[in-house]
Amino acid sequence: MGTVPEDTTPEDTTPEDTATEDTAPDDVAVPVPLLAPRDGLPPVIETSSALEEYADALRAGTGPVAVDAERASGYRYGQRAYLVQLRRAGAGTGLVDPVPLPDLSAVQAAIADAEWVLHAANQDLPCLAEIGLVPTRIFDTELAARLAGLPRVGLGAVVESLLGFSLQKGHSAADWSTRPLPEEWLVYAALDVEVLVDLRDALAAVLEEQGKTEWARQEFAAVLAAGPPAPKADPWRRTSGVHGLRNRRQLGMLRSLWQARDDLARKRDIAPGRVLPDSAMVSAVQADPQTEGALLELPVFRGRANRKLVSTWFGALTRGRALPEAELPPHSRPGEGPPPVNRWADRDPAAATRLQVARAGLAELSEKHAVPVENLVSPDLVRRLVWSPPEPRDPETVAATLRAGGAREWQVELTCDLLTDAVNRA
Repeated sequence: MGTVPEDTTPEDTTPEDTATEDTAPDDVAVPVPLLAPRDGLPPVIETSSALEEYADALRAGTGPVAVDAERASGYRYGQRAYLVQLRRAGAGTGLVDPVPLPDLSAVQAAIADAEWVLHAANQDLPCLAEIGLVPTRIFDTELAARLAGLPRVGLGAVVESLLGFSLQKGHSAADWSTRPLPEEWLVYAALDVEVLVDLRDALAAVLEEQGKTEWARQEFAAVLAAGPPAPKADPWRRTSGVHGLRNRRQLGMLRSLWQARDDLARKRDIAPGRVLPDSAMVSAVQADPQTEGALLELPVFRGRANRKLVSTWFGALTRGRALPEAELPPHSRPGEGPPPVNRWADRDPAAATRLQVARAGLAELSEKHAVPVENLVSPDLVRRLVWSPPEPRDPETVAATLRAGGAREWQVELTCDLLTDAVNRA
């Protein structure tokens, strides 16, 4: 792969500029690798004075603002942002370190009224909100790519498909809490926002051509209205391998062990899986060791770190083992939703038929409009609707049920008739 000249930008270069007879046929576009920011790599903003200066530049800039954030998932506890990238015409790219600058209200004030362009906005908005960055309008390029029917919706794939550029995607899973951040990571981060506004314009044109502009507007508004995700009920049930536990006593022991791990991970600011893997917790519960020595015989617990913590882990297992029967968790979390789909045929054959009809209709609609089924309407909402159909089972009531479940108007208009037909099947 070659390098991009310093004065090369996405606006003045096309993929065909680099294609040669030796590299590809005449009718095959060769992506241009983006290896360096067009304006050079800006210094990381880590002082209040530098932040105020860049906020002033953003305020004086024009057009949408590209926004991205890097986290340290898998390394640190929680999902806080460890780098925020922004770019706006007239202001250039800013790389903001929120560790020494946890209050970004100056940036918020500068761009609050602008449209923010993000890729997979629901992943970044919560951590941005923690540092005072909350948009009033967004354009989500990942969501737009789904609505446009693109086969791959990752940032690199969409940029290559619509802009003809290839991004180096090697650091998305890096430990962004590292300080100082390596220069190659910063280049990667800067390039992500460099292409976002160009990508937004390309996707907006595709959506307009397909008659989906209003669909996208409603989807973006829904992302903003959703707010931060609610805390998950019984998060310990998400432990990998939990389904291998056979009784409530084992579930109680796992819950106790999970809570001990979570407390320690939070205090140390380490991802829980790095403190103790899920597989180790499940194995310990299944082995049910009666002494600390027996726990240390299990593979993961033989390591130096866990030998020091053996009393913590064994104490958690002991507490779970000693719980009164009434305090043990049920086999599954009680809820109002329908049972797993694989049980429908036995529990309610008519509901299974309704679901089959609904899925078939949605699959046809998905193909017709080139939109993934899960973006036509929430699969969970469909399951709830056909498991317990509203009465009367007419289009008006079905439409009201869809709206109450969070469906957007374009989704209601598109799916109401077929779902009404589904809920009326025997």
